[in-house]
Amino acid sequence: MAPRNLVLAGDIGGTKTNLALFSVQGEKLRSETLRTFPSKRYSGLVPVLQEFLAGNAAQIDAACFGIAGPVVDGKVKTPNLPWMIDTAELRRALKLEVVTLLNDLEAGAYGIFTLGNDEFCTLNEGTMRQSGNKALISAGTGLGQAILHDDGQHFHPLASEGGHGDFAPRNELEIELLRHLIQRFQHVSYERVLSGPGLFNIYRFFKECRGLEEPAALSEQFAAGDDPSAVIAKSALAGETEICVKSLELFVSVYGAEAGNLALRAKSVRGLYIGGGIAPKILAKLKDGTFMRSFADKGRYADLLAAISVQVVLNDQAALRGAAYYAAFLARD
Repeated sequence: MAPRNLVLAGDIGGTKTNLALFSVQGEKLRSETLRTFPSKRYSGLVPVLQEFLAGNAAQIDAACFGIAGPVVDGKVKTPNLPWMIDTAELRRALKLEVVTLLNDLEAGAYGIFTLGNDEFCTLNEGTMRQSGNKALISAGTGLGQAILHDDGQHFHPLASEGGHGDFAPRNELEIELLRHLIQRFQHVSYERVLSGPGLFNIYRFFKECRGLEEPAALSEQFAAGDDPSAVIAKSALAGETEICVKSLELFVSVYGAEAGNLALRAKSVRGLYIGGGIAPKILAKLKDGTFMRSFADKGRYADLLAAISVQVVLNDQAALRGAAYYAAFLARD
């Protein structure tokens, strides 16, 4: 692989697209230019790249983009955007030989390798293990999951679309929520519950099925176009409204349960990471015990889950850094 001095990295989500140029300095990366674009304002990734690179004459050696969606044969149709992204098209547009697409959680997993200890918040210390897999779950515009496979020497991130697996309720309240969501969506995945839109889905359930009151102040914020999930979370964390408090409580409980499911599927005895844009914003709620109680509530496997380290990724650029890491050190000519 030829040495690389400058790489282009991207983290493409349903809400925003982050693009950055990173210089490669030995085994480290330094961000040189970073811009954020509202994804839904563009018809595809190429127009965003053209705007980002306009007037920039720097020689880029490789590019990698983390995409919220399933990458198959170098192509991905994004589930939360009307985009079709093709590696071949990007190579032509960028005039580059080395262009790679990764699932965004795969990129996020690589990004973990670039972070320092102060960029994590520990929810559960767990037990130190000498071998075993890790896992990553991230709620944002959607819900992503990835496994970090341990081959005995290195961790290898493996992409998945586990967030689109069937939502499995655990009690009468969640069964009632499932019935409500089936009427709206027919197929109900975990993403319909564990995402920004998912938090609003839970809120609507409490409003429409449980008769909890929506205060006028919230109605005004929703009508003004404020992000509903952000409004709900802020109100819940401040303890201002019952409907928001209950919505966030259920959201975090289900989040913990599905994180525990992922830990079982991956046998991630070396640790589980919580990424995505939502977790750092509701950190106080994640730390109150609700998440970990649901995480470890696995019957005969409760002790196994309780011994797993659980950490929140605080750096919201982890996936972007992971894409840069892959472009700089792992992508092949």
